[in-house]
Amino acid sequence: MNRGPYLFLGAFAILAFSWTAAILANQLGYGAVTPHYDSLAGQAFPAKHPGIVERGAQVYTDLGCVTCHTQQVRRADIGSDLARGWGERASVGRDYMHESTVQLGSNRFGPDLRNVGARIEDPNVFYQMLYAPAEDSAMPAYRFLFDEVKVVGQVSDDALNLDAPTGYQIVPTERARSLVAYLAYRNDTYAYPETNFVPTEPEAESDDEAAETEEGH
Repeated sequence: MNRGPYLFLGAFAILAFSWTAAILANQLGYGAVTPHYDSLAGQAFPAKHPGIVERGAQVYTDLGCVTCHTQQVRRADIGSDLARGWGERASVGRDYMHESTVQLGSNRFGPDLRNVGARIEDPNVFYQMLYAPAEDSAMPAYRFLFDEVKVVGQVSDDALNLDAPTGYQIVPTERARSLVAYLAYRNDTYAYPETNFVPTEPEAESDDEAAETEEGH
């Protein structure tokens, strides 16, 4: 009797069950997360993203920024993210609930960007990093996000304080403005109930308890 089909169906059933448990269960769990309403503040957190931030998220995705940057701040007991100043608290699932594409990432050739908006308050710094990164940085220049416009009369109000060729001014495109708005919006500061979790280490046994354990064995 050929048992091949039965073996195939059995293996398929195991894989399907594993997928359901590992993927679908998590999706259903996080899909049920709702904003946290703060009665004292009179609003719900997290707030929905403004339109320019949503457009900036698409630019972030298109440029593949997730290849070199993460957006997940680990707890102090499993990493040094908090000590590095990458956030005031660990990231939680609720932080990402309004994001159509979650940019967690897995490599950190560059710093984590989840709270980069709290670390860099001047938008011009973001523009500088995109147009002409530091020489010792591994980050490429994204000059195609800017227009070099010849100065005719007065300098444009949209011109940036960046080094430009003589007679020209640097003007950010709509994509650049959206991306900078997105980066400036990366700032998780609200303390949700679940962010109060502080892992504790098991207490060390006293000498008397250790002796009793050895006697028991």
